[in-house]
Amino acid sequence: MSTPTPSVDYDFAVLRVVPRVHLGAFVNVGVVVHARTLEFLALRVVTDERLLARHVPGVDADLLARYLRSCEAICAGDATAGPMALAPPSERFHWLTAPRSDVLQSSPVHEGIAENPRDALDRLFEEYVTLRHPDAPESRC
Repeated sequence: MSTPTPSVDYDFAVLRVVPRVHLGAFVNVGVVVHARTLEFLALRVVTDERLLARHVPGVDADLLARYLRSCEAICAGDATAGPMALAPPSERFHWLTAPRSDVLQSSPVHEGIAENPRDALDRLFEEYVTLRHPDAPESRC
């Protein structure tokens, strides 16, 4: 008899672009997942400038892509991303999901349970981020 794989609790949020903050409309561009007990933190996000420009008109797509790549670097703990990237995974998650009045915002944080948080990240990305093109690169940390 095989032992069942233990489930792990995780938190997640959807990253979204809010081109006109005063109107509140948004486009989902990524998902961040944090499983504290595993010290797991990962982000999957669309960084293709052409795709961003097509789906988020009126926003500087190059600047937005750079902003999203900096979020990836912070998530990954890349020291070149500045002091926040050197913080523990839980602090980086809370920084990435902190409320802000900016073009790039986070949804409220939600909870989930999964056997593998990486699989949960992929499933959540497929569910919430419809801004995809088969040939467009997307990034993960």
